[in-house]
Amino acid sequence: MGTSKHHAHHPEEEEHAEHASPAHGLPKNSATGRAAGQAARVKSAAADGHGHAAHAGEDKHAGHSVGMFRNRFWVCLALTVPALIWEPMLQEWFGYKAPQFPGAHLIPALFGSVVFFYGGWVFVQGAVREMADRLPGMMTLIALAISVAFIYSAAVTLGLSGHALWWELSTLVTIMLLGHWIEMRSIFQAKGALKELAKLLPDTAVRLTADDRTEEVPVDRLQPGDLILIRPGAGIPADGTIQSGLSQVNEAMITGESNPVEKREGGKVIAGTVNGEGSLRVEVTGTGDKTALAGIMRLVQQAQGSRSRAQALADRAAFFLTLTAIGAGAGTLVIWLAWGAALDFTITRLVTVLVIACPHALGLAVPLVIAISTTLGARNGLLVRDRRGLEEARRIGVVVFDKTGTLTLGDHRVIDTAAADGIEKNEALRLAAAVEHDSEHPIAQALLKSAGEKAIAVPGARGFQAIPGQGVEARVEGRELMVGGPALLRKRAIAPAAELRRAADRFGQNGQAAVYLIEADHALAVFAIADAIRPESYEAVRRLKQEGVAVAMLTGDSPAVANSVARELSIDTVFAEVLPEDKAGTIKELQQRGKRVAMVGDGVNDAPALVTADIGIAIGAGTDVAVEAGDVVLVRNDPRDVPRIVSLSRASYRKMVQNLWWAAGYNIVAIPLAAGALAWAGILLSPAVGAVLMSASTVIVAVNAQLLRRAEL
Repeated sequence: MGTSKHHAHHPEEEEHAEHASPAHGLPKNSATGRAAGQAARVKSAAADGHGHAAHAGEDKHAGHSVGMFRNRFWVCLALTVPALIWEPMLQEWFGYKAPQFPGAHLIPALFGSVVFFYGGWVFVQGAVREMADRLPGMMTLIALAISVAFIYSAAVTLGLSGHALWWELSTLVTIMLLGHWIEMRSIFQAKGALKELAKLLPDTAVRLTADDRTEEVPVDRLQPGDLILIRPGAGIPADGTIQSGLSQVNEAMITGESNPVEKREGGKVIAGTVNGEGSLRVEVTGTGDKTALAGIMRLVQQAQGSRSRAQALADRAAFFLTLTAIGAGAGTLVIWLAWGAALDFTITRLVTVLVIACPHALGLAVPLVIAISTTLGARNGLLVRDRRGLEEARRIGVVVFDKTGTLTLGDHRVIDTAAADGIEKNEALRLAAAVEHDSEHPIAQALLKSAGEKAIAVPGARGFQAIPGQGVEARVEGRELMVGGPALLRKRAIAPAAELRRAADRFGQNGQAAVYLIEADHALAVFAIADAIRPESYEAVRRLKQEGVAVAMLTGDSPAVANSVARELSIDTVFAEVLPEDKAGTIKELQQRGKRVAMVGDGVNDAPALVTADIGIAIGAGTDVAVEAGDVVLVRNDPRDVPRIVSLSRASYRKMVQNLWWAAGYNIVAIPLAAGALAWAGILLSPAVGAVLMSASTVIVAVNAQLLRRAEL
């Protein structure tokens, strides 16, 4: 069985589940077809919930829909009831007499034939496709079973000696239709995240005209460069850059981040997210299929369609099970006839074997887990580009992190502070940030950002002046203050206190810049300025080690800087002063030592290393979801998502193995029972009971796969 390509259908939408291609637009009354043009193109990436398979040769349900199986089931059920009522054998078993009228004895044959051609023909067509692809499978077995039953029953009705199997045929087709309806609903519901993503995009937008008037326009009419107004509580219709305004935006549906994100002038917004209480004016940068939302949906579809090793194993198992079932059916036919069994008994055994051995559950075992794990990852900001990458994550031996922008913020902050007697550290930072307030220098920005993150109110300054090559000076609250490095100390002949000098030496050994706050001829404090470690990095490293995965760091920085970060994060292996073009060589070196390596980087200068690694993880893609180098793309700049990938990989693999064992294993008992191995004890399975057991195994596999949703990442 190939990976199924179906997407979610809600019950109320199944009425419209006809053979429609997204290339031809969406039904006007579809929940995902509300907007036209560009918005529709975004939604159509997820709206092919009409049962179509992208690769017909790999999909047993190519061209089918949930609604088709549902409708045929109810019609066949209604036709099966009269076939059962007027079946002579059942009348004898249950001691009743059906109403008699001319031709009443033909009701089972007539209704059974309609059931075969109306409800069963879909399986015959599927078998033809399987045989054309030289991949006999579930459809082949079902088609064989019902065709044998139909041909034999028709022959008996026309005069051949024996007992017709019309009621068995009718119930078998009806139950098989029910099983396929349940299966396809499970697949569609598992892929429902795509449809839910599609629903995030609003239908209309409020566009601002040249004279600052507002006009409501369909989303498909937006163009890059348009200025739109995002009102409080409104959905954001396009990717864009904030021109003015301040608000909190809920991005949980895209990034998995539960807390609203503050947005101000210059910030980016993502289509499909929801504005908070503020009002924003946004310049459109991406619409329709150019938005982050569309990119995410494409990646989810791509991952759900990519074949994993477990899927290949399931396909081979289903193929061999099909051959085994056909062989077992042929053996059953020959053995019972050789023992002198009646032809109708023998045909019934053959049909039951073919039905009960259908690799229905086996065909569902892996695709359903793939669909659930992929959408579960997407909801948590883990976008899987290649299923094999996620599958390999469970076996990773070492995770190599790029330092800058991955484990660190990629932005300088005050890492440490040493203050002289009589002044507190936060007070020293407040004064230093005030002196640097009007400077654009990276050191100034580090002081200001660090003060802002600590919610320190920075006072105004007067008389700001830069001291070339030394630092800056300004008057703050009536005090003449200076901020600068060692050059400023030497120029002013200032000797800092011993504790400040020792702190500065320690900062230097760690590769951190030492910056002083000076008043008159006294150094009040010294700050360590460096690329700050992300708060999330500590937990990421700790969780990976708990999972038994080693952690290494790769950076172009000096050993002093690299070792300082490694010590802080308890990382044992450090590769420092590595040029971007040499990073891939470092990955190869680890692989040559027998390690399975995951590389985590920003997907730009780390691209060669990401491709070389067994798994490439592009972190912090944000709105740039088209990162081609990584097997997995992380929407957030959060290294804690890396151990989540390992957890998701291990959980989904466990479910695959459990499902494969159950789907294939129950046949060890079921096939002999179906063949009549216990007939001597009076234990015989009818084709209908065989269909129930086969459908039950499918339900068990589906329920077990659904339990993956409870996995803690």
